[in-house]
Amino acid sequence: MATFDLAFNTRLADVVVLQTLLESGIQVGDTVTIAGNSVISNGNYKVLSTESAEFLGLDQFGDYEFDYNVIFINQFLVANAGADVERDIAAGTVAFTPSISWITSAMVLEFLGIDVATANDTAFIATCVAAANYWCWNKRRESDYADSQTTVPNNSVKLGTILYAGTLYRERGSADSFASFDSMASIPIPSTLGRIMQLLGTSRASVA
Repeated sequence: MATFDLAFNTRLADVVVLQTLLESGIQVGDTVTIAGNSVISNGNYKVLSTESAEFLGLDQFGDYEFDYNVIFINQFLVANAGADVERDIAAGTVAFTPSISWITSAMVLEFLGIDVATANDTAFIATCVAAANYWCWNKRRESDYADSQTTVPNNSVKLGTILYAGTLYRERGSADSFASFDSMASIPIPSTLGRIMQLLGTSRASVA
């Protein structure tokens, strides 16, 4: 869990605007946990916007309006009914804990074509799946994709995530590559990272 201090807050048209001191990486659709703030009650809230401009309220169609001549970085908007509150210094924190469930252990075992032999194997497969889910989701996020945490975007990304989890499992017992029992010098096994990045769509600007 990453926790960030809140710097400023305001409420307008039943929307609370919160700004953090540091870049948080919070994106639209994320669920954040707010605590210790005087404007909004403690709890979990879904982020509705992360526009870095002054929030002006709602237009006649109910859409958010912003003044793009006034920039407020590191801010995010959540729905919260209540009286309007002018922008002021904020107390409290916001916490963000991604929980990614794109692939499962069964999918990785199907890819590996093996049956686990021990409870430790089962546990390590689960560890690899958890790591791959987060790593692949985060790599897509860094490339400006706004993906669901529970539904994989497409079959290409699904395969890329499975491939990465399988790669992690096959590297078990090795420092930085597939394990080898050859005592003699050998040509390194080609990395699959390039293929994984291609499948995830993170070697180019976001397109889908």
